Amino acid sequence: MALIRNRPLFTLVALLALGAWLLPFLNHAPNRLVSGQPVSLWLIAPHILALGIISGCILAAAGFKSPHGSVPAVVAGASALMIGVLIFAAGAEASRLAHDAPPAARTSLGSGFWVMLVTSALILADALARAGQPSRVRLFLVAAAVLPAVLMVALGHLDDLSVMKEYANKAGVFWQAVLRHGVIVLGALLPTLVLGLPLGVLAFRRPAFGQHLLAALSVVQTIPSMALFGLLMAPLAALSQWMPALGAAGISGIGLSPAIIALTLYSLLPIVRNTREGLSAAPRPVVDAARGMGLTERQILWQVRLPLAAPVFLSGLRITLVQAIGLAAVAALIGAGGLGSIMFQGLFANAIDLVLLGAIPIVAMAIIVDALFRVAATSLKGART
Repeated sequence: MALIRNRPLFTLVALLALGAWLLPFLNHAPNRLVSGQPVSLWLIAPHILALGIISGCILAAAGFKSPHGSVPAVVAGASALMIGVLIFAAGAEASRLAHDAPPAARTSLGSGFWVMLVTSALILADALARAGQPSRVRLFLVAAAVLPAVLMVALGHLDDLSVMKEYANKAGVFWQAVLRHGVIVLGALLPTLVLGLPLGVLAFRRPAFGQHLLAALSVVQTIPSMALFGLLMAPLAALSQWMPALGAAGISGIGLSPAIIALTLYSLLPIVRNTREGLSAAPRPVVDAARGMGLTERQILWQVRLPLAAPVFLSGLRITLVQAIGLAAVAALIGAGGLGSIMFQGLFANAIDLVLLGAIPIVAMAIIVDALFRVAATSLKGART
C-alpha cells in the first residue's frame, strides 16, 4: 500500500472494477414493467471493451503516481474516455439486443453501468479539482466527457435504450416539462436577487440585524420542502379567495405561486450570507486607501466592496441555482409541473426509465450550472490577482 500515492483515486478505480465485474451492465426485459435478465459487460464487443480496459489501466496506474503536475490532466482525459466508452457500449449492446426482440422489449441501464459512470464522473471531478490548468483547459476536458454523449443521443445511437424509448413516447411533454422547470427556477431567482442583495448589504452594515436575519433564514432551510409547500398552500388559497384579483393573476394554493415562494425562501440564505461575507472580505488596506482618496461609504460600497465581493457572490448564486434546480422537482407534487412531474409519474407507474427521463436532465442542469459558475468565479479571482 506504500506504493499507492493517490489513495482516493485508487479506491475509486477499485470500485469501478468491482462494478464492472460483479454487477449487471444492462437489463433486458420483454416490457417496461418487469425487471428482465441481466447483461454482463463482458458480453459487449471486444473492441469496445479494449478502450474501456485501456482507460481503466491508465487510471489504475495513476494511483501510483503523485497527483501533481500533468497527472491530473491525464486522469481527467482517461476518465472522460471511460465515460464515453460506457455510454457507447450501452447503446451498441441495446441495438444488438433490439434486433431479435419484440417492439415492447426494453433494455435498461443496469446497476453496474451506474456505478461505473458515477465513479468515472467522481474521478473526473477530483482530477479537475487537482489540476493546475487554466479554466479553458478544464472546460475542454469536461466537454470531452459530455459532448460524445450529446452526439450519440443526437445521432440516434442510444435510441434502443429504454430511457430513450420513453423519451420518444413523451417528447412533446418532455420539452414542455423542461421549459416549465426553467420557469420555476428563474421565477424564484428574480425575487431572490431583488430581496437577497439589499438584505445582504443591510446585514453587512448592521451586524446585529445580520445575525438575526441569517438565523431566521437558517431555520427556513431546516424545514422539509414538502412541509413548506404544505404550509403555503392554505394561506395562498385563502388570499386568492379574499382577493379575486390575485387569483386571476395566478396566485393560488397549488401550482406555480407556492413553488416560487418556497424556492425563494430556500434561496435567500446563500445569497444573503455570501453577499455579507463578500462585502466583509474586502481588504482593509484597500478600503482605507479609498477613504484616503475621499470616497464616501456609499462610493466605497459600490466602487470597491461590491466588485471585490463578486467571486463570493457568484459562489452563493451557484449554490442557490443548484439547490433550486433540485427542489423544483418536488414542486411537481403541488401541481407546479416541471421535470418532477415526469419523475413522479414514473414512480407511480413503477417505470424506472420514466423516472430517469425526468431525473437525468435535472442532474445535467445542476452540473452545467455548477461548472459554469465555478469557472466564472475562478476567472474573476484570477482577474483580481
